[in-house]
Amino acid sequence: MNENLTALLPETTLLGVAVIGLLAGSWLPRRRQWIIALLAAAACAAGLVATAVTMATDREQTVFSDAFAIDAATHMGRLTVLTALLLIIGMSVESVRGHHRETEYWVLLLMTGAGTLVLTGANDLLMLFAAYLLASIPAYALAGFAKDVTGTEAALKYYLMGALLGTTMLAGTALLYGAGHATLYRELNAGLPAASYGLTAVGLVGVLVGVLFKIGAVPAHYWVPDVTEGAPTPVAAYVTTLPKVGGLIAGYRLLHQALPGTDVNWPLLLAVLAAITMTLGNLAAFFQTSVKRLLAYSAISQVGYLLMALAVATRSDLAQKSLLFYLAAYAATNLGAFAVVTELPHARTLQDYRGLAHRHPGLAAVLVVCLLGLVGTPPTGVFLGKLEIFSAAVDGDYTWLAALAIANTVASLFYYLRWLAPLFAATAPAPLSTQTVQGRWTAATAYTGGVISLVLGLAGGAVLPLTTGPLLR
Repeated sequence: MNENLTALLPETTLLGVAVIGLLAGSWLPRRRQWIIALLAAAACAAGLVATAVTMATDREQTVFSDAFAIDAATHMGRLTVLTALLLIIGMSVESVRGHHRETEYWVLLLMTGAGTLVLTGANDLLMLFAAYLLASIPAYALAGFAKDVTGTEAALKYYLMGALLGTTMLAGTALLYGAGHATLYRELNAGLPAASYGLTAVGLVGVLVGVLFKIGAVPAHYWVPDVTEGAPTPVAAYVTTLPKVGGLIAGYRLLHQALPGTDVNWPLLLAVLAAITMTLGNLAAFFQTSVKRLLAYSAISQVGYLLMALAVATRSDLAQKSLLFYLAAYAATNLGAFAVVTELPHARTLQDYRGLAHRHPGLAAVLVVCLLGLVGTPPTGVFLGKLEIFSAAVDGDYTWLAALAIANTVASLFYYLRWLAPLFAATAPAPLSTQTVQGRWTAATAYTGGVISLVLGLAGGAVLPLTTGPLLR
């Protein structure tokens, strides 16, 4: 048995610093609790260094009875999650500075981030469920961190949906164990083809329901708009970004490693869910006036595009690299947009951004890059990600799904332009109360997100090789 703890250095670093931060924060005066934020950022940086070293030495392996895999998908997931966590820390600094529970915020963020990292490498159903809980429970508390009416409602909806669908996921795990007589993906791959079709199908649907909740896909998407609007903006940025990275990589690994030999037509199921999710997200976003709700429905539509890679997980060699690259590009672009929203805390509607290009041209430029990037406009990273994922769908014989995705992409331009148009309005400026900015850290985060989105689009040829490589069993 390989019990190499150093292979889990990014995950253990986040959890270790979370424990240290909780203990240290109990003794630090309120004015010095920024030290815990510094520790959190250092933990993410250490995780990135450890991941880079592992990738450079080509040390791919499975650890702890093969329950956790360190391979190309895990590496790219770690890079995306840890970089995204650094961006979220940057946009959170001014929001929680001086808060009487500042330490708890950073600790919860580190714990849910560690759970997301575990999701990317989970190679066993029990590991998958444990990661689901670790990623979810701290996030419920973060959603209600402000302890106001909307935040409490958001946390309650998030928790109730998570508890219900988490129970369903556990029941699905039990059914798949009963069908395949194992929880390890490699052993399920050998046992499920001979198992009962009905038992396998129901078990798979149960497990997928939990994954769909994490990523905010239909039919487990109802929590996304309310939590995004009710939670503090940096937390909203988190729940619309990082769970998608962990959940989609976990779902891809499950389907690719455990279920390729079954008679259950899960590719068609995932294709239908992708089609419904992207279409519903776009239709619901068309007439939103709240910027946070618009980004919430945008996040749902983006999940629809990403699910296309899962639908062709075993049907196209392009599926893995398209998924991993798209996730990285989406994370940077979405967080850049949310950082602008965080920087302007009183600008809650689209019209509150009227004249922003004249008052804050830098922020307006970031918003243009990120919103057009979410559409899939060159030269942003999402453009290359969409190109790859549409190609994977065609290669996997789902041309109709690629055509629908292209139609949805064109349609999505409408509601993003409804936000962008007021930026350049020359008359009737927005009220002065909406022109207050948060601080330099949040602004720096916005610029960083926009730059990463552009760099991924312009230098995608150098990044795409990092997404290739076999998944370990």
